[in-house]
Amino acid sequence: MATNLATAQLTAPDSTANVNGTQHALPTDPRRTLLDWLRDDLGLTGTKKGCDHGQCGACTVLVDGRRINSCLSLAALHGGDTIETIEGIGQGSEWPDVLAPLQRAFVTHDGFQCGYCTPGQICSAKALMEELAQGWPSAVSADVAAHPTPTPDELRERMSGNLCRCGAYANIIAALEDVIAAEDVA
Repeated sequence: MATNLATAQLTAPDSTANVNGTQHALPTDPRRTLLDWLRDDLGLTGTKKGCDHGQCGACTVLVDGRRINSCLSLAALHGGDTIETIEGIGQGSEWPDVLAPLQRAFVTHDGFQCGYCTPGQICSAKALMEELAQGWPSAVSADVAAHPTPTPDELRERMSGNLCRCGAYANIIAALEDVIAAEDVA
């Protein structure tokens, strides 16, 4: 069926995004990265600028529930999206009583050392748990048709895009195992 261009209605792209439950106008500069917009314009400095090349994961945020490296994405491309940063996880900054279970597990298991990578690690871990719940396989899943088992190897593979210079990997895996067991994610 041919479209009549004279009668077709064009809609303007959405120029706002929902960030941690609040609608925000996207930047007018189409070159602005999502990371810089979140940090510099919205003041959400929990998302860290690490390598600025998508290699370390410090800038990981959730866009429509999926993890992305915000340093590699242009903010203007996120019209209509729901974006969650570390500031949106848990119930605010009243430490420690209102931390999300994942945040509490990172504290309990010392899943952070200097803390620089922790926001990206937690955002990535939140997405990881949803991927497991939905049955997404990973590169180390023995059977891609079966529901994945959250073994330490499986968790390490899924977190491999997030680097920790301090080497808290064993503690991060312990924190993930604790939360996955408590929430019966698998």
